[in-house]
Amino acid sequence: YAIHGMLPKNRLGSVMIKKLKIYADDKHPHASQNPEPLSI
Repeated sequence: YAIHGMLPKNRLGSVMIKKLKIYADDKHPHASQNPEPLSI
């Protein structure tokens, strides 16, 4: 992946590439929350 070349070339980069999740579509289980405005 192109992202692999942008990461550090050490143990931290190895950990980051293992945790990287790549999805082909915009549907994924990590959707953002829907915050509601709080009136003060």
